[in-house]
Amino acid sequence: MTAEVRQPLPPLPPLPEAAERVANHLAQCRAEARLHEFREGTPTAEAAARAVGCQPSQIVKSLIFVCDGAPVLVMVPGSRRADDQKLASTLRAASARIAKPAYVLERTGFKVGGVAPFPLPRVQVAVLDQSMLRHEIVWVGAGTSQHMAGLEPVELLRLTKARVGDVSADLAG
Repeated sequence: MTAEVRQPLPPLPPLPEAAERVANHLAQCRAEARLHEFREGTPTAEAAARAVGCQPSQIVKSLIFVCDGAPVLVMVPGSRRADDQKLASTLRAASARIAKPAYVLERTGFKVGGVAPFPLPRVQVAVLDQSMLRHEIVWVGAGTSQHMAGLEPVELLRLTKARVGDVSADLAG
């Protein structure tokens, strides 16, 4: 009998810089999360839900708003939209508006379509829509439109230090 010699697996290709930043943050925080790559892309909540095999309500849209001149991370389910009036009320802000893509990139280091909710050293305030807490697992962008991380909502709260509020509305409304 001869022993079968197995060839080592080839090394994994390196992650894009933005996804590597997210992976490093998850490791440093000892997060209970799994990073996944989806070759078909996940630039929208609908595409992400199809790729992951979950409901759009389990996809976390990580949006950057400008509230009274400061950046705010707003996390809402993929099946809903962020409501600027509810957000302003939650934060007791005079104004809340969605940030332009250049501002998002400058403040987060992530392009729209791949915004991760962490690490965001230039964004000090985060709000998670309360409806996200009903899921066992939610999926967040992980730095590119092809990378996502799955984690429990309580872990998302821990990592983002977000406050919970009612900041979403139906897509039609």
